[in-house]
Amino acid sequence: MTANSRCSAAEPPGLETQRREVESLLRESELRAGDSWYVVERRWYEQWKEFVETGDQNSSSFPGQIDNTELFEDLDSYHLKERLVENEDFMLVPAEAWHKLLAWYGMVDGQPPLERKVVDLPSTLKVEVYPVEIFLCLHSNMENVITAQFSRADSIHSIQRAMCEAFRVPPGSECRLWMKSSDSSCERLRNVHVSVLDACLSSAMTVIMEMRNADGTWPSSRPQIMRNSVEEQDSYRGQPGVCGLTNLGNTCFMNSALQCLSNTPPLTEYFLQSSYLEELNFTNPLGMKGEIAEAYADVIKQMWSGRHYSVVPRVFKTKVGHFASQFLGYQQHDSQELLSFLLDGLHEDLNRVKNKEYIELRDAEGRPDQEVAEEVFKSTLVCPECHKVSVTFDPFCYLSVPLPVSKERVMEVFFVSLDPYAKPAQHRVVVPKAGKVSDLCSALSEMTNVPPTQMVVADVFNHRFYKIYNADESLSCILDRDDIFVYELSVPEERQEEQVLLALYLRERSHYRDYGSGSSSYGTSLFGHPLLLSVRRSSCSREALYNLFLQRLARYVRPPDPSEELEEEEEEEDDDEEELYKTQTNGISGDEEQDDGEKAGPSQTEPCCGDGATNSQSEDSAAVQPSPDVNHTQPSEYGDTETNNGTQNQNQKEPICSANTADATDATEDVNSCEEPSRTGNATSEPPAEQTQLPSDTTEEEKEEDKQEEACSPSPPANEQPAKRKACRKRRKSLFTIQAVNSNGTTERGTGEGGSAVSFSSQPYVAIDWDPDMKKRFYNENEAEKYVKHGSMDIPQQQTTVQLQECIELFTTVETLEEENPWYCPVCKKHQLATKKLDLWSLPEVLIIHLKRFSYTKFTREKLDSIVDFPLRDLDFSGCLLRKSVSSGEPPSRYDLIAVSNHYGGLRDGHYTSYACNKDNGQWYYFDDSKVTYAREDQIVTNAAYVLFYHRQDKIRKPTLPPPNTSPASSTQPANDITSCKDEDAELGAAAASASYVTMETD
Repeated sequence: MTANSRCSAAEPPGLETQRREVESLLRESELRAGDSWYVVERRWYEQWKEFVETGDQNSSSFPGQIDNTELFEDLDSYHLKERLVENEDFMLVPAEAWHKLLAWYGMVDGQPPLERKVVDLPSTLKVEVYPVEIFLCLHSNMENVITAQFSRADSIHSIQRAMCEAFRVPPGSECRLWMKSSDSSCERLRNVHVSVLDACLSSAMTVIMEMRNADGTWPSSRPQIMRNSVEEQDSYRGQPGVCGLTNLGNTCFMNSALQCLSNTPPLTEYFLQSSYLEELNFTNPLGMKGEIAEAYADVIKQMWSGRHYSVVPRVFKTKVGHFASQFLGYQQHDSQELLSFLLDGLHEDLNRVKNKEYIELRDAEGRPDQEVAEEVFKSTLVCPECHKVSVTFDPFCYLSVPLPVSKERVMEVFFVSLDPYAKPAQHRVVVPKAGKVSDLCSALSEMTNVPPTQMVVADVFNHRFYKIYNADESLSCILDRDDIFVYELSVPEERQEEQVLLALYLRERSHYRDYGSGSSSYGTSLFGHPLLLSVRRSSCSREALYNLFLQRLARYVRPPDPSEELEEEEEEEDDDEEELYKTQTNGISGDEEQDDGEKAGPSQTEPCCGDGATNSQSEDSAAVQPSPDVNHTQPSEYGDTETNNGTQNQNQKEPICSANTADATDATEDVNSCEEPSRTGNATSEPPAEQTQLPSDTTEEEKEEDKQEEACSPSPPANEQPAKRKACRKRRKSLFTIQAVNSNGTTERGTGEGGSAVSFSSQPYVAIDWDPDMKKRFYNENEAEKYVKHGSMDIPQQQTTVQLQECIELFTTVETLEEENPWYCPVCKKHQLATKKLDLWSLPEVLIIHLKRFSYTKFTREKLDSIVDFPLRDLDFSGCLLRKSVSSGEPPSRYDLIAVSNHYGGLRDGHYTSYACNKDNGQWYYFDDSKVTYAREDQIVTNAAYVLFYHRQDKIRKPTLPPPNTSPASSTQPANDITSCKDEDAELGAAAASASYVTMETD
């Protein structure tokens, strides 16, 4: 048999030519990553080599067809035997040599060619004799597993393509792959363009393919229906895009921004058509490895599937927090800040430039604007010293336009008159924003006719003074939410001694011991409204203060009738009654301590401009009544005038008790009680004014057991006690006791059981402590909470309205840079406070306008609630463009509104919602987290509008569906929830009626 008859392949060349060509290819071929080489059984190759070397076509050494039978474990699977060694069991030949041999000699029927790829392993190139053998299955049927081999140089996309063919996946289906290792953990194969080697796929691992569901979800993250069955959820069919977003906890800012972007047609269609899949950039160092784009795509596809009442964007929230730590947790944030991050993240995740080179931002340097600008705004900087003009053109995706800022501010304050029978009056005053506390007093003086010098301003929080302001302090320290009280002070007489500003708190004793205070005293809690009084230093005895306080509290503290039994009997009281009055080193109750933590007491040496918590003064019981009779005689605050409080009549000045005066503090004597001769003879002389201190209750408490036996102090000698008991058998009991406290209304722990005297070198604070029974009998709580409204409160506040065009003009106005943001002049070689002007050169298809409602300056922080009147249609920007000559091919500059992000509330809290126009039916909707309702166009322009979305008219597509049939009656219903479920559970009651929607969670 000749060689020609034994060879089924094409006619081969001469043996010498065969040897020369194959050896030349073996010698010259180099390993290159991705090239194919072929495995040939060594004995067949050696026999071929011997055959061509003989030069005899009829030689018995003819090798015959290529036969790799010895390399296989079996002829069914054609798996290679394990541990085969190159040059001993097989030979490797380049693809070109293999194809020549195959053409010359053919191959045994049924045997597959053993093609192997060159892989780029760390620090070396190698022919991959043993490829990766992995298991393939579908997520929907994980029992049906097939085995396939892939080179480490193959891309993940080739695996996906092979799986689509093997499992007959319908064309156009959106798929994603998961890699499962032996420990059952799964990991997404996000980048289908990387190699098997780079994806860390190895033999015996499983690749799972899943197809996106019709509702936009993935089978691996099936939503958990909380209130409805899966069948009901699957049967729901709604308008695509009309879908709520569940609030995960202070995530309304995120929901508002997502709804606006969701209703931006070109962006949404880009994701719904899966165009993003081919442009995911996994290598961009400025991006998020495609994860933000994928998470956003999942949310959009679920919202636009028309199969959800509401979507839970938990995965998206987690991804955002992972790549932007400022959004971690569940604090409130700014929707515009999230919008800025998201647009930048999508831009970098989908950046079509895979290898971005650094390009320095060049100055115009005299070049024509047309040459350096396209869809950008022009920034012009002028140095004030050398007049160097720098012109740059920067791209933008949104405009942050300022709002006109008023120089005045409206404040609401309560004025507390010196007349004790006059209720506090609420006033509304207009003051300069950059003004001082003295300006507030001056404005209030015009309404009250009280000189500003007789006023003191304080911030009241939780029944105590959080801050007492000086006249020269800035009004920016006072927030709109603060409860500000302005107190009228008495006019000091000429040549009178120095006055002391005394802060008065009201406290109620509890019936239970305050074991936490470290003493045997009873706890106290603050109540009512504190007072500020001007008192002479010499009138600060407890007896004088007692009378003064009764005067100032006369409107709501009832003096006891003479017939009422308030006398303390001679016989000893039991231990419980005795301990009840040992309350002078009291802490505050648990609720009070918690409130203290929220808003600490003031410091007399520190500035006021700290971040305080929300003031929570209740006005629920406040009654608006006519102003009381102003003809009441205003009592003096000096404590030495005639007083009639139902317990005594004093027509002469009482002796001033010094710090070491004893037990004349808790009680005032009955008119029939005798006065001991030793009282005046032994009393200490009055100390100098600068050393005057509040008397201490220590002596009184130490002698509590004997207080039924003693009517006056200091105590007489022992041999005088019986006479004293006989003469002073009974005495009147005080309505309250007086205690020196700190600014928080508590006694310092280290002052002892009675509290030591407080020096007047700092702001003095005192508290009057009420027994619960006495407070119930003589303190009128309803009357104490009443206040009246001044006529200024009835004048409606005029809502400021500005045109959007004014804001845009402010954006393009010349401004001088702030000291914190200077510009480095390349000519002067130093930072300069240059003038800056921004101009619009050209405009994008979608224009986002951010209204800068939150104003932060060196002096003030505020939210501007002005109404910005913005058009819903035909917003013309042609007058705002710096480029006036527009060619015929240029797009128009007219825009229509498509979405609005709203913010309700103030600087530190609030709520975000959004209005948006559905691209398919042209209907406007109001999105409030999970709830979606119909909206009318006349509802959209409000003072809550924060971020505006405009679409250029030449790119707007006409709606493909007719608008929904909404009757005028239904469109005005507050609970017209178009995403609510039809069949509500009966037990949900009223709560379901106000928030009837399905909440779903995604893993």
